[in-house]
Amino acid sequence: MYKNLVGRAVLAWATTCFFSLSSTAFAQSPPSQAPLKIGFVYVTPVTDAGWVRQHEEARKAVDAVLGARVKTTYVENVAEGADAERVIRDLAQQGNKLIFTPSFGYMEPTLKVAKDFPDVKFESVTGYKTAPNVATSNARYYEGRYLAGIAAGRMTKTGVAGYVAGFPIPEVLQGINAFTLGMRSVNPAAKVKVVWLNEWFDPPKERDAAMALFNQNADVVAFHTGSTAVMAAAQERGKMAIAYHSDMRRIAPDAQLVAVTHQWGGYYTQRAKAVLDGTWKSGNVWGGVKEGMIRVGDFGTKVPKAVQDEVLARQNDIAAGKLQPFRAVAADVRDNEGHVVIAKGTQLGDEQILKMNWLVEGVQGRAGR
Repeated sequence: MYKNLVGRAVLAWATTCFFSLSSTAFAQSPPSQAPLKIGFVYVTPVTDAGWVRQHEEARKAVDAVLGARVKTTYVENVAEGADAERVIRDLAQQGNKLIFTPSFGYMEPTLKVAKDFPDVKFESVTGYKTAPNVATSNARYYEGRYLAGIAAGRMTKTGVAGYVAGFPIPEVLQGINAFTLGMRSVNPAAKVKVVWLNEWFDPPKERDAAMALFNQNADVVAFHTGSTAVMAAAQERGKMAIAYHSDMRRIAPDAQLVAVTHQWGGYYTQRAKAVLDGTWKSGNVWGGVKEGMIRVGDFGTKVPKAVQDEVLARQNDIAAGKLQPFRAVAADVRDNEGHVVIAKGTQLGDEQILKMNWLVEGVQGRAGR
């Protein structure tokens, strides 16, 4: 009907110039495409900094780039397990056609829900199991950890660093080992003491662990947990700390040496565009410094320019493929029980890195305790 009206109007205008199309007919236009609804599930509350903050910034980036083409929403503080399955299922039932689930413990719930909603696309962030409508992605956090270790090795006076760790999964072990290797690359006698929490987000426990490490002669501490409690503890004690996930100078202006930050906005926007244009495919992305998913910077005021320049130069080396944290160059790399884990002249492949279950020489503690 619309085409007939317009056709008659054009014909009449062309022949007589007196025909007047009604304002109602003229205002008609094809219906606009409904926005793509995108859901995000967060494992902790949205705070000012940390793991969830970086994913929230990525959600905002999707909104900023794609505007009215998308409509995003999130659910925060969702425990891994049954609660996660319920929330993911609710988001799918509410019409979200793309759902991001950024936590390792969301992997199985995501896969379970995905079977029941084959027309919904799921992004399992830090998961490793895919399906036709489930893609996985992760970042090479260990690359940033190695660089942070260089800064810690240059700045420590006691030669002892602490590490507050969540769970003994390969991702966390990779970070501890890379940090230690980076530290010992410039300070060969350096030691790293680990405290396992078996929690991702428990600010009081994170703070207590950091304080205990400071009491054991650590003057710099790193962490793999979800809050800013370790940074606040370092600020309180006049010690040094490595920010993780986000820049945390607002919380620890004097304590922060450097920040290892995760940049998810580009990836999330790319995946949303793929759904919009019909090119989304399942797959497995593992990006790092080279891909812009990991960045080290945001140096504290105590860090000399020479140290900053050294860290940034090594970051460029990683991006260029000249430096691989798990490459044995001058000698064998051994674990902290004396076994050779990387032979001289070789490097670990992705499959070996993803299955890492050991702690490198220089780490005091055991994988999992």
